[in-house]
Amino acid sequence: MNKELRKAVIAGNWKMNKTRPEAKTLIEELKPVAEKATCEVVICVPYTNLETAVELTKGTNIKVGAENVHFEKSGAFTGEISADMLTEIGVEYVIIGHSERRQYYGETDETVNKRTKAALAAGLKPIVCVGELLWERECNITEEVIARQIKLDLYDVSAEDVQKTIIAYEPVWAIGTGKTATSEQAEEVCGFIRETLAKLYGKEVADSVTIQYGGSMNPKNAAELLAQPDVDGGLIGGASLKAADFGVLLDAATNG
Repeated sequence: MNKELRKAVIAGNWKMNKTRPEAKTLIEELKPVAEKATCEVVICVPYTNLETAVELTKGTNIKVGAENVHFEKSGAFTGEISADMLTEIGVEYVIIGHSERRQYYGETDETVNKRTKAALAAGLKPIVCVGELLWERECNITEEVIARQIKLDLYDVSAEDVQKTIIAYEPVWAIGTGKTATSEQAEEVCGFIRETLAKLYGKEVADSVTIQYGGSMNPKNAAELLAQPDVDGGLIGGASLKAADFGVLLDAATNG
């Protein structure tokens, strides 16, 4: 991390976990854990937990995010939630284009782009996910895949808005598999993402953008990953569901 240029952000992605009572218990456990963190602390929770999370985190340094958002303001889109609906209840962040959304629900770079622009227009801070499949890494086309995603996902997004956006590098082969990119692999791709942003928007903008690692960061590997100059935080899955584990990651980001 380079804290002189950008702030570290640790964001928990709860995925489809926790009922409201369970969410309340976890958030109460997280409050003292997050109290001394100097990094940005975000919990991205299921839609049913958003109001609970917003209410319980008032007056704390924990920010609340959603796990998805639709690109239209309203209309006949059964089961979807608009950006205005999220901001109206106090949500500040939103995950867009997570690999599970891409893999299971047909998310494309085009829809990621539309969702990103809708989120920014409503004042949300998008966490835009990019990453390669195992087959793509084995074929040695990781950089081509990442560059394509960056260019399409941020198409027609202004430099000013890019500076409000977080990019999360999540190698698809390392999500929920127990596999993790080495710190060198994570740095290589996060550095490439920054180089790509510099080509598109200039070095000053690229240096200001927070780039997270999102492939099974945990208490054992967090310090090593966060010691890399272009890894500015993490998008955390399983470790975000246990307050003690999440606290270790917050400490690593604070002290790293």
